[in-house]
Amino acid sequence: MKIMGAVLDMDGLMFDTENLTYKLQREFLLKEGKNFSLEDYKKTVGKRAADLPEYFKTLFGNSFSYEDFHQKCRTVYVQYTEAHGVPIKDGLFELLDFLKSKNIKTALATSTTRRSAERTLKIAKVFDYFDALVCAEDVENGKPSPEPFLKAAQKLGLPPENCLALEDSFNGIISAASAGMVTVMIPDLIEPTDDIKGKCTFILKNLKDVVRLIDE
Repeated sequence: MKIMGAVLDMDGLMFDTENLTYKLQREFLLKEGKNFSLEDYKKTVGKRAADLPEYFKTLFGNSFSYEDFHQKCRTVYVQYTEAHGVPIKDGLFELLDFLKSKNIKTALATSTTRRSAERTLKIAKVFDYFDALVCAEDVENGKPSPEPFLKAAQKLGLPPENCLALEDSFNGIISAASAGMVTVMIPDLIEPTDDIKGKCTFILKNLKDVVRLIDE
């Protein structure tokens, strides 16, 4: 397996931000008298921001203002992470240091905005590890389209088939597999279905396992 590049998702893969986001959103909605289950939240994982207003209207009705909800939760999230930092997944620094030591080019492919992504990477002190960033505004079609991963490979100057794609969401796996990358799922909140398993080259438990995979 000739791996020349690695393309990483962000939330749920490098950082335990999905659990944090759910906690903060649930607390906000409970104050509004609305129940928001973990199963409800899981359906938002990997979705583009543009698709979320309609989903929340199916939960809470057409009068629900997703924009207001998102802005208030975002403010709380920013305050929390400024005070406590970003929760980092086990093995992240070990993996990034390993990729650097092997001269494996590294890119980010995230559905979040560049402003948010750069802020998170800098708080976690991993921004300088990345050779390229592909964020929400960099593509016309987000995940599950292959465009984010194809653009990441293009920015790295590498063929997609020589890139390892690391993802935790279903849409991310579909995107990476469709781009022709060596697709690795590290499940976070959602375990893979049989269909998703069929799109994965490997399914690993954590980021440390990726080091062992490449180093074999």
